[in-house]
Amino acid sequence: MKKYSVPIIMLVIFEAVAVTLWLTKDNLFYLFNFSYIGISIAFGLVLFIKENKYARRVVQLLVGLYMLVYLGLICQENMQIEGFWYYLFNGVFEAATIHYAIAKIFGPLIFGRGWCGYACWTAMVLDFLPYKVPQGPRKKLGWIRYIMFAASLIFVSALFLARVGNIERIMFWAFVIGNIAYYGIGIALAFAFKDNRAFCKYICPITVFLKPMSYFAMTRIECDKEKCISCGKCKRVCPMNVDMTDNSRKRENGTECILCMECKRNCPKNAL
Repeated sequence: MKKYSVPIIMLVIFEAVAVTLWLTKDNLFYLFNFSYIGISIAFGLVLFIKENKYARRVVQLLVGLYMLVYLGLICQENMQIEGFWYYLFNGVFEAATIHYAIAKIFGPLIFGRGWCGYACWTAMVLDFLPYKVPQGPRKKLGWIRYIMFAASLIFVSALFLARVGNIERIMFWAFVIGNIAYYGIGIALAFAFKDNRAFCKYICPITVFLKPMSYFAMTRIECDKEKCISCGKCKRVCPMNVDMTDNSRKRENGTECILCMECKRNCPKNAL
């Protein structure tokens, strides 16, 4: 059972969150929600251990579709960054605020950018595109994410300052329209730059939360220098252009690692 320790630990973490929120919020939904996500992630990790090449995609679909279709469209919860600001300004610790606290603010201290690799419903679609390995050098366009981040904050702030009525309904349509825009921009950038993850690298505002926290992540891929032959294959296949041969916290694009394990899967010497 030792080789299954990681999926077991992940399941325990999510079950602990599920039970804690269920009891403190007196809402059975949280028990179902986080148990489902924890089971999905643990299942995917088991598939990965069994060397199933679709392991990560299974988790992406299980979690991504659940959050997009059930939480977003059926339950009409804005799980985008606008929803986070909305609930935060209302002083309500539920829905998007809990999601962001666990998945995107404090969670990355444990599992880094795992959200981006295994649960993001935007990346879930973008990863179906043909450019899984970037075809060119990384662009210096990361500053756009900060404009998007500020724009989302200004948008929600303006609604509150103007005392606009029925903001909750506006938040739902912001979620729908925002996702359509994200998919459209993401697909266009993927083909323009021949890089499925171009949207994640340059546009996604969530990375403003994820990057600084991921710097201190406990879960990291490291290189066994004695086995490494410096072939560079791990860096070539990395969708986020991370230099996995450098074990320091300051490695190139280190806070971009989405734990997709492509580097480990393609390493000819099993050095990662």
